[in-house]
Amino acid sequence: MFSSTWNFIKRHKRKFIFTGAVVGGVYLLGKYAQKKIREIQEKEATEYIAQARRQFHFESNQRTCNMTVLSMLPPLREAIVSQLNSESLTTLLKTKPANKLEIWEDLKIISFTRTIVAVYSTCMLVVLLRVQLNIIGGYLYLDNSIGKNGTTALAPPDVQQQYLSSIQHLLGDGRIHKQVSLKQSLSLLELEQQLSWIRAEVEAGSQRLLSWYMLADDENALAAQACGLTEKDVMTIKLLNETRDMLDSPDFTTVLNTCLNRGFSRLLDNLAEFFRPPPGDASLSSAPDSLAAISLPLAKIIPIINGQINTICSETPSHFVQDLLLNDQVKEFAAIVYETFSAPHELQK
Repeated sequence: MFSSTWNFIKRHKRKFIFTGAVVGGVYLLGKYAQKKIREIQEKEATEYIAQARRQFHFESNQRTCNMTVLSMLPPLREAIVSQLNSESLTTLLKTKPANKLEIWEDLKIISFTRTIVAVYSTCMLVVLLRVQLNIIGGYLYLDNSIGKNGTTALAPPDVQQQYLSSIQHLLGDGRIHKQVSLKQSLSLLELEQQLSWIRAEVEAGSQRLLSWYMLADDENALAAQACGLTEKDVMTIKLLNETRDMLDSPDFTTVLNTCLNRGFSRLLDNLAEFFRPPPGDASLSSAPDSLAAISLPLAKIIPIINGQINTICSETPSHFVQDLLLNDQVKEFAAIVYETFSAPHELQK
């Protein structure tokens, strides 16, 4: 029996060799495929964890942005009030001075100016801090989550502090009402037209871009802001230049305009509360042109306008600030900035 088996194997030796080779190849291929599948699964798991960590860090950074904006509003309000102090004029009016009309004219200009400046400054602050903190946030993600192999951190704490101090340009260094009689009455619609005229003068009539008010404009000023040429200062200048690039981008302009539109719309909503018809007067409230139906003397509008800065620059979350912080375009722009500066290719720069 054994001899017949041996003869059978000898006759079909090549088939056995081929079959063995095939089976062995299939086995090795299966092991290789298992290894590759395991590597792909491990890579996908690693990428998923990294993406989840990155998303968590981004969301945490946005909460930091919101809290930072709220913490910066009181000093912003103080800076505006210091430059445009109406309280001294109202105090002076209580003494019934001889130049009462002149003081009222000054109060009119200051009241409108500081409220409009408050809207612009708060919108700028919201968007500028979104840029700065997401640039820093992106670099911090790389510093903390990707091995740097002993190389210099992209955003060490001292550089962060020096870079973020550039916000002082907006709060301090970076700083119109058409002749309207104090006796003249204005409706809410006419008041909106006045604000639109002022916005056109500021945004289209000025030779300077709005970003000029947010960050120093040229290399010398950036170098002066960074206080020298140490390694820390060079890193700070790099961050400031990257911020300038973002501020000059069309996306930034679009987002800032969106915030300004929403900010002035919210201001008018606040003012509308004072232009409501008397209780029981249904004829005015139901009129198609109700925005133009009720008018107030400018002398009564001035105190209303004058007090709006306390709502606009409130450290407690107001509808005005919440509208800006929760704006979808602001969120999307923040995600773009963070994505840009948290990408691994930034390590190669």
